[in-house]
Amino acid sequence: MSSNKAPKNCVFYRNQNWIYPRIEKGEGIYLIGENGKKYIDGCSGSAVANIGHGNKEIAEFAKGHIERIAFTHLSRWTVDSIEKCAEKIVSWCPKGLNHVYFVSGGSEATETAMKMARQYYVERDGNKSSKWKIISKWNSYHGATLGSLSMTGTIGRRKIYDPLLTNFPKISQFYHYRNPWGARTLEETSILAAKELETEIQRHGSDNIAAFISEPVVGSAAPGSHPEKIYFDMVREICDKYDILFIMDEVMAGSGRTGKKMASNHFDAKPDIIVVAKGLSSGYTPIGAAVCSSEVFETIMVRGSGNFIHGHTYAGNPLSCGIANKVMEIIERDKFIENCAVQGNYLMKKLEDLYNYPIVGDIRGKGLMIGVEFVKDQETKEPFDVFSNVRGKITNNCLEEGLVPYPGGGSVDGVRGDHILLAPPINITKEEVDLLYEKLEKAIKKTSEELQGVIA
Repeated sequence: MSSNKAPKNCVFYRNQNWIYPRIEKGEGIYLIGENGKKYIDGCSGSAVANIGHGNKEIAEFAKGHIERIAFTHLSRWTVDSIEKCAEKIVSWCPKGLNHVYFVSGGSEATETAMKMARQYYVERDGNKSSKWKIISKWNSYHGATLGSLSMTGTIGRRKIYDPLLTNFPKISQFYHYRNPWGARTLEETSILAAKELETEIQRHGSDNIAAFISEPVVGSAAPGSHPEKIYFDMVREICDKYDILFIMDEVMAGSGRTGKKMASNHFDAKPDIIVVAKGLSSGYTPIGAAVCSSEVFETIMVRGSGNFIHGHTYAGNPLSCGIANKVMEIIERDKFIENCAVQGNYLMKKLEDLYNYPIVGDIRGKGLMIGVEFVKDQETKEPFDVFSNVRGKITNNCLEEGLVPYPGGGSVDGVRGDHILLAPPINITKEEVDLLYEKLEKAIKKTSEELQGVIA
């Protein structure tokens, strides 16, 4: 039974059990409530507001673009801002990815990549091609539409809709802290996780597999988890061996979030398709994109039918493309990606002290995409039971301190497991990192005290 805490108005809120404080405005890394209270946006909404809130340069640009042109449909027209944004995105992606299909967000982007992979094989091999399955991973999140949710490996998000979903194959994540092989090093976990991909391909038959999809750094499902470089080296080799496309989901980890233009660059990964969204526009407009290789593009659009059977009304919206391009220009000009790398390393070192609190089990991440996992017992990694509501306690205590984390759970078995993602704007300063850490430590200290009776 719902507790009906949400505001009583005409909005269909996402969670009726939450109170939804009203935000009046945002400034830099802060959100400011109607009561004047300031919150450090420690997760950039959901790793979206990469350059922070209230950017006047973006506001002025958007005004000018709206006055010039707000909307055209991609099936009939092109606009300079669409072309410029595509060129800029390509310059940020790994070499060889050079054609951009625009959409309105991350779920649309991953679903676009899925359909692109399927059509690639149909165009190449004919209508009788049996290559359609997408291999993904448990402890992954690829979106909320039925196609992207079919690829998602987060049980809690899938369960109610399971009858509607395609039963795509799933393999284990490179989630070293809870790896199923008893691996002692991250490299060993990375190798074993990659080998599982080959086993799964053989189980289903490569003739039935169109693509493999992976996040480079895991977002909401096991925040901050990432492999060693060898993982993506092996994935590329396996995909080539079995004639399978490799899709990299950079919706959350891309666009400067991890201290590189794309998180793939940490691993010298070579995907056939990359999907981006969220920080691409820093939340100033809805936008996402699937970026494919020349081989994929030319097979469908040059040597093939020349018609990608896919489309959305706001795909290639010129205003959104213009704003996203301007965001990327600002990030480059003001060296925010370099700042992200520096401040991410600084924050990670400070976070090591949180292991002094018995509920902190694991801290991992790249740049300013950092996960903190909470446990009942540090030695055994035993999670808290769901009824302890640790993620809720951490969230409320953070909010009291004026810090917004991104809570989540279910990483242990689909139900148990508590964690938060820290992903503040990538233009955060050293002084602001210190303040963020101070607020987080106070919240974790208070939560540890509240859980004193149940901690092992």
